[in-house]
Amino acid sequence: MNYIELLVRCDGTFCDILQAELAELGFEAFAEEERGFAAYAPVKAFDKGATEGLLKQYMMDAALEWEVKELEKVNWNEEWEKNYEPIEIGQECVVRANFHPPRPDVPYEIVITPKMSFGTGHHQTTRLMLQQQLHLEHEGLRVLDVGCGTGILAIMAHKRGAAEIWACDIDEWSVENSRENCCLNRCPEIQVMQGTLAASGIGGQFDIVLANINKNVLLDEMDLYAEYLYPNGHLLLSGFYEQDIEDLLELATSLGFEETGRYTAEKGWASLQLVKRA
Repeated sequence: MNYIELLVRCDGTFCDILQAELAELGFEAFAEEERGFAAYAPVKAFDKGATEGLLKQYMMDAALEWEVKELEKVNWNEEWEKNYEPIEIGQECVVRANFHPPRPDVPYEIVITPKMSFGTGHHQTTRLMLQQQLHLEHEGLRVLDVGCGTGILAIMAHKRGAAEIWACDIDEWSVENSRENCCLNRCPEIQVMQGTLAASGIGGQFDIVLANINKNVLLDEMDLYAEYLYPNGHLLLSGFYEQDIEDLLELATSLGFEETGRYTAEKGWASLQLVKRA
């Protein structure tokens, strides 16, 4: 799958609100730049008219300039290696690349080599999900990772002792990259499927469902998460902002979920932990 890169140069006080608005239009990932940010969306999801219409609304107030280009389907490892540093999640987990030295001093070490996939541990939402996993029992449980990206959350589930793990993503690069990273972390038994959750062919119910995607997808699939969870199963969500929490909770509560925790990070990113009550 090819991606659209949108380079936005603007007044820094507008970066967060613009990213939130662009996420509503299908942009899946964001990276800070010196004078603004870069946003990425699959070519098939990119709506040029809607994007330009949104940006024009802020053009004067935010001193906004932008540039759009389509990225070739290439391996991003070379650029990534230039800038990537290991990520520490407290004192318990390190996410590193295979060109970094091993860290036998931490309980959980995850080695990630992304291609056209997102989820290196650098983004606040990935770190929020990993933090939750560190404090949630996985031993002997069945875990599902929806929108797996690099496979990082599924790999953490394996390292935390999950007995069976399934993952899915709509992006073929993510599926390929997840499988490679699973092998790199010595957990090739993780089953990675391509497609939406509804079309993935994954069956049965799970003790834990992980979904770090975006608000719109989470709302669209919330009923599926409920179906895929055992009673008293845990649902961990991220990929949205603090202002989105109430919309997500309203739907989740109507489906029988109860909030058991909420977590926030810099720039307003948020995460929820829910339980499906019997």
